[in-house]
Parts: sequence; C-alpha cells; structure tokens
Amino acid sequence: MQCHYCDRDADLTVEKGGLKVGVCEEHFQERLDELSDNEALQQLREQLEIERS
Repeated sequence: MQCHYCDRDADLTVEKGGLKVGVCEEHFQERLDELSDNEALQQLREQLEIERS
C-alpha cells in the first residue's frame, strides 16, 4: 500500500468501516505534529483533565 500523501510505501495503515488508509513515517509524524499543535486538541485535553479530577 502507498502513502495517502506521496508515492512512498505506507509504514502505517489504518482501517475503519472498510476504508483502509496508509501513510509513510514522515507524513505520519507531520500529521501527529499538527494534532499536537492544534488548539482544539489542547482544549480537549484540558477538559478531560477537569473531568478526571
């Protein structure tokens, strides 16, 4: 399987609802970095911390 974003081989594949998507390590790391920088994700983390207390 190829990476969803480029022509390299996929290092990671995910399947949900019969749809399978693959990404290479570089693009996986880029998406992960985007998520970690996302303000909405930070707000969700803060909300979850409040609910755990």
